[in-house]
Amino acid sequence: MMETIAFALFAFVTLASAAGVVLLKDPWHSALMLGVALISVAIHYVMLAAEFVAMMQVLVYVGGVLILVTFAVMLTQREQDEDLHATDTSSDEVMGP
Repeated sequence: MMETIAFALFAFVTLASAAGVVLLKDPWHSALMLGVALISVAIHYVMLAAEFVAMMQVLVYVGGVLILVTFAVMLTQREQDEDLHATDTSSDEVMGP
């Protein structure tokens, strides 16, 4: 009975975080939800007594692919405040005193 409850709980976590990957607008939060989904899949492998596959899931996907996605998001994402400040100061210079 406890195994069924644990499976249902982690199945819900996997589906909810996978939906969060697709539906969230912020790429940083989508990457975090991807990490939750991948770790939850690894937990499913542990529940199936496939510990080696679970460890490879964590090492390759969470440790490799997710870190790569995180660096890509950090390197390509702009600061919103700097963009707004740059447009505000340029409009003041055009308008004059």
